[in-house]
Amino acid sequence: MAYYSSRLDFFCHLCGTTLIVPSSEYAQCPLCKTLRDIQDIRDKEISYTITAEEIRRELGMEIIEEQKVQLSKVNKKCEKCGHDEANFYTRQMRSADEGQTTFYTCTRCGHQSQEN
Repeated sequence: MAYYSSRLDFFCHLCGTTLIVPSSEYAQCPLCKTLRDIQDIRDKEISYTITAEEIRRELGMEIIEEQKVQLSKVNKKCEKCGHDEANFYTRQMRSADEGQTTFYTCTRCGHQSQEN
């Protein structure tokens, strides 16, 4: 309970608004103008963790579930097993004025390679 009550020190006891510190002597509620002695909150710290999902929800962004990507096939000889077929995809890994990087995966042994 002590942890919970210490977190409440940063909020107005009347309306719940986050306190501001306009002076070195007191903290003030910007909404109802209630004053609080700075000694009540001095040397206290508050921390919290926020997830990417919470940020998306707050911004109203859709949560997109990962979809299985259909990889394209190409005739490329595997460096490891010599098989002549590989799946590939491309990504822009460097600046926009440079070419894309192509990633290959052998369909037989799963060996991965790339070309810049």
